[in-house]
Amino acid sequence: MRFWAVLLLGLVPLAADAAKRSATPNRFGAIAYHRATQTWGVSHDFARARDAYVEALKQCGDAKCEVVHKFKNGCGALADGKKAIGVGSGATRAEAETRALRRCSGQNGGGECTAIAWACTR
Repeated sequence: MRFWAVLLLGLVPLAADAAKRSATPNRFGAIAYHRATQTWGVSHDFARARDAYVEALKQCGDAKCEVVHKFKNGCGALADGKKAIGVGSGATRAEAETRALRRCSGQNGGGECTAIAWACTR
């Protein structure tokens, strides 16, 4: 009987942590980009993903802009190189930009890339 009581008492903090996390609302962001004109737009802290996409496109301002990256509860970044773009997500701006630059470099055969845009939901 003691074993079960100890086991159950050990699970109480885990349940409380899970309840806290689920009580925190999700926040969405997006990055839109039109490579030919180098125009971009970002959005962050939206309660609905669709609203984040619409706002990023609106901020981009070119009718040919496309949402190139979507993220939730964190940061997103965009990098551009000679032939292709790279996007990345992370807990911080630095992490998202590092991932975007790595992916961009990989897409460009190891070539140089430039960070273009970033946004965080907090």
